[in-house]
Amino acid sequence: MTVPTGPAAVEASASAANSARHAAEPTVGQLVADASAHLQTIIQGEVALAKLELRSSVKNAGVGAGFFGAAVVLLVFALPFALVALAEGLTAVGLWRWLSYLIVFGFLLLLVGCCAILGIRKVKRVRAPERTIATGKDTVAYLKANTKRG
Repeated sequence: MTVPTGPAAVEASASAANSARHAAEPTVGQLVADASAHLQTIIQGEVALAKLELRSSVKNAGVGAGFFGAAVVLLVFALPFALVALAEGLTAVGLWRWLSYLIVFGFLLLLVGCCAILGIRKVKRVRAPERTIATGKDTVAYLKANTKRG
């Protein structure tokens, strides 16, 4: 078998290389499909990151609300029973009746205050999804910078 030489062989070789290069370049439709798939992946990643960050914040908010609820429940249920029983017990020890009731009321206010402080601490741990916001802004800036027509 002989290998062709000369101008015809060079032209045939160049034509084959040129057609291979064109076959390797993606079409506009392929580029649009790829961009759409990548954008969808980016958006799914942003949503997943937001879910992760918000899960912790929602948990802290729920626990804080639970402590506030506990403070209310303690106040509502403890007043009728504990105030009378404890105050009468202090009166039996020898304190004036009005002082006995005042001491019991102060003790319950102390309990309510402790529950409220615990609730405030938990609610203060609630944070905005900072990483999600930052990556979202970066994505928007990137898309704006790379999609300008000019």
